[in-house]
Amino acid sequence: MKLMLTAPALMLAASTAFAQSVEISRHEDRPGQIGSGTVFTGTAYISPVFGPQMNNVSAGEVTFLPGARSAWHTHPAGQLLVVTHGTGWTQERGQDKQVIKAGDVVWCPPGVEHWHGASDSTSVTHYAIQAVVDGSAVSWGDKVTEEEYLD
Repeated sequence: MKLMLTAPALMLAASTAFAQSVEISRHEDRPGQIGSGTVFTGTAYISPVFGPQMNNVSAGEVTFLPGARSAWHTHPAGQLLVVTHGTGWTQERGQDKQVIKAGDVVWCPPGVEHWHGASDSTSVTHYAIQAVVDGSAVSWGDKVTEEEYLD
């Protein structure tokens, strides 16, 4: 009888020893930066949310000031944009520009060339969520021209 009670207790203790703990990543420990002028027009502030530790998926919180936008780009695994504040624009190459606003979720399929950013008069903030494939999460193209942006 003693052996029968000891075995479950040992199994429970062993599973507890291998359990992981909840981790909290504090906002102040994840400093952001102004986006590079080679791939952004205007001011875009990018703050990491989480790195690719979760199945090679990462996310960043991006705030575009009025008039700011990304260059044309694609993502090998696609990208989700979760708009949390403000109003902005996104456009797929060859399609009409679309308004995006707080509460919207935008799916950019793998390999589809697009850009996103603020409108000409309002800022926008979104979470950009994408996966790394073969060492890259994004492939940058040309900057969006003023004509393309305002069209």
